[in-house]
Amino acid sequence: MGRILAIDFGRKRCGLAVTDPMRIIANPLETVETAQLITFVTAYAAREGVDLVVVGEPTTMRGEPSESTRWLRPAMDRLRKALDPSIPIISYDERFTSVLAHRAMIDGGMKRMQRRDKSVVDRISAAIILNDYLQSIH
Repeated sequence: MGRILAIDFGRKRCGLAVTDPMRIIANPLETVETAQLITFVTAYAAREGVDLVVVGEPTTMRGEPSESTRWLRPAMDRLRKALDPSIPIISYDERFTSVLAHRAMIDGGMKRMQRRDKSVVDRISAAIILNDYLQSIH
C-alpha cells in the first residue's frame, strides 16, 4: 500500500497533502505554482511511492461543477498523461475546505498575518480534502 496524494487545485497555485505509507494520517505537504504541478507531482510520486491521487473537485452549493472546473479538467488530463498509468486520479468534493482551513488556523492559534498566507491555506485545504476522503473509504 502506498501513499495517497491530495491536490487542492488553483489557477495560480496548488496545495498538496499526503498520507503516511499506512494511509492513516493526512498531512499538509507543499504549495506549488500550478505551472510546476505536473513536474512536482510526478517526481514526488515516483520517489515516495504514491499510488493514488485525489483532486479536490470545486462544486457549487447545488453540487454542480463550478467555474474553476474548466481549468481543473485539462490540468488533470495532463497530469494523467504524465503520471505512471497505474496511479489513478480521482476527484473528491472540496466544498467548504477553504472555510474549514481558516477555522483550523484560528483554532490552532495562528496569528492573523500567518493566516493571510494563501499558500498555507492551500496546503491545509488539501489536507482537509484528503482527511475527508480517508474517512469516506473507512
